[in-house]
Amino acid sequence: MTNIILLIVLGAVFYYIFKSYAQFTAQYSQENFKNFSVSYESIKNSDLGLFVALVAKVAKADGKVDALEAQLIGIMFDDVSKVFPEPQKTKEFLKRIFNEEKERRDNTEQIAHTLAQALKRNKAQQEQFMGFLIQLAFADGKVTQSEEEILATIAEAFAFDPNKYHAIFDQFEAMMKNIHPQATLDDAYKILGVSKNDDMNTIKKAYRKLVRQYHPDIIKSQGKSEDYIKEATAKTQEINQAYEMIKKARG
Repeated sequence: MTNIILLIVLGAVFYYIFKSYAQFTAQYSQENFKNFSVSYESIKNSDLGLFVALVAKVAKADGKVDALEAQLIGIMFDDVSKVFPEPQKTKEFLKRIFNEEKERRDNTEQIAHTLAQALKRNKAQQEQFMGFLIQLAFADGKVTQSEEEILATIAEAFAFDPNKYHAIFDQFEAMMKNIHPQATLDDAYKILGVSKNDDMNTIKKAYRKLVRQYHPDIIKSQGKSEDYIKEATAKTQEINQAYEMIKKARG
């Protein structure tokens, strides 16, 4: 796979992963957690903490957490921590859980079983979690054997429907076949509305602002049509392609 195609695949991956997690976070609000006592142990033992532990296993399965995975997970932490009474403290605990669990392989099945028990009455949420993990494994454009093994362990602990499991893979593969390269680095700067003279911090801020503006889940909540949502999906992919191209060019 050429570098340009890989960057485009990664950009599209971002949308589907972020969408999956948005579906999860939409079920929660500050009202749900207003009486939640934020501590390392309470976060670690929550559904969210257990899920973050599994995210860490999948992200590090191939030996490293790459830049795009780190970016995706960082945005996830930013968003989900906001529903807790102490967002910054919660975010730090989530990072700690991730960093600790990414170094361990011995407890994957145990954590997956614990989360499965917590979610046994909520199959839709379980499916969203599994979908996120499968899609995260695709973040470098392919799923390695070690990633497959971890995903299989988690799916078995979840008693996840094999047909649904393979359907997610099929959907993802079909999506990647429809990705087309964008032209040049100049196009990437124009898409983000930035200049080649801007620093990466400025570019990153512009990127995040555009992602949130065009995120299809947000647009859907505003009552937009399905055609408009499809256009927003394409725009989200384009934004991510542009950002990854600029990052790659700047080393």
